[in-house]
Amino acid sequence: MSMIRDLRAAVRPSLRKSNTPYNSYDTTRDPSASSAVVDCAVYRDGRRLTADGCRTPHEAMLRVREEGGFAWIGLHEPTEEEFAGIAREFGLHPLAVEDAVHAHQRPKLERYDDTLFTVFKTIHYVEHAELTATSEVVETGEVMCFTGRDFVITVRHGGQGSLRALRHRLQDDPGLLAKGPSAVLHSIADHVVDGYIAVASSVQDDIDEVEIDVFSTPAKGSPRGADAGRIYQLKREVLEFKRAVSPLLRPMQLLSERPMRLIDPDIQKYFRDVADHLARVHEEVIGFDELLNSILQANLAQATVTQNEDMRKITSWAAIVAVPTMICGVYGMNFKHMPELRWTYGYPMVMGVIGVVCFSIHRTLKRNGWL
Repeated sequence: MSMIRDLRAAVRPSLRKSNTPYNSYDTTRDPSASSAVVDCAVYRDGRRLTADGCRTPHEAMLRVREEGGFAWIGLHEPTEEEFAGIAREFGLHPLAVEDAVHAHQRPKLERYDDTLFTVFKTIHYVEHAELTATSEVVETGEVMCFTGRDFVITVRHGGQGSLRALRHRLQDDPGLLAKGPSAVLHSIADHVVDGYIAVASSVQDDIDEVEIDVFSTPAKGSPRGADAGRIYQLKREVLEFKRAVSPLLRPMQLLSERPMRLIDPDIQKYFRDVADHLARVHEEVIGFDELLNSILQANLAQATVTQNEDMRKITSWAAIVAVPTMICGVYGMNFKHMPELRWTYGYPMVMGVIGVVCFSIHRTLKRNGWL
């Protein structure tokens, strides 16, 4: 197994190189030596024991074993070297550690001995003045959570999805935080799903804008319908949103319905609410995808109709021009013996016939909507 991990590490390098001069993460030295640890604290009876946190994860676990409670370690994009010492300290499974370090994982829930490993995809809506064919609508990140009996380790990837405000809110609610690590896991899940709800509302506004452009009456001289590139780009972003939401349905269902030793029964009831909100967002995202399919098809159909209208106009004018072309062609053949060729009123009569026939054709095509 170690050989496989070494090969994987060689093929798939770490996402971020450490800026420290150390070659490995030592859990006994000051946290300033590792940029990955953003917070380290011990909680007992729902309250943080020290205001400034523990100096190292190793110190946090020693205090938990001596005084009780649980430790919450927060990391941001750790390298393999930075995470190795923490993995040994907390007995984390190598497969889960590899997923946490390299990121780009599918949302999931896995159990390794007495540890739950949960992966969440965070979604952030990217504000834009105008939706274009190259606009980035949603930005994704990841939050991995290791939940044990007396510890929670959160690993965050990406520039969005900070858990600092969430930690502060939990510290302001000692009653909930006293439930232990499962309360932290629930709060993270609830925080992520609430982010989905906010993003879904903003994406709905973008879809409404595109829908109005497609079905509104265009100004005279302007092209009809929305740019297909904008619709396609929005559909791609909705697909990215769907990849974050859909795989999380099963983990939330398990956490809300199946009894687990690491999940407090009182907290499990709260997971049902999160699962319900997630199911609602999933239905909205599926609806977005189907609606964009319909809008794209309508836009293409409108483009086809516009092309057909242009072809009918071209054909109509070609039919009108064909009349003088035919008559002039006949009288341009230079035969000696042709009717009305030497008649005084021949020219005015021919021009009059051409005008009457062309006017009649034009009026007929106009009445039928071709012009």
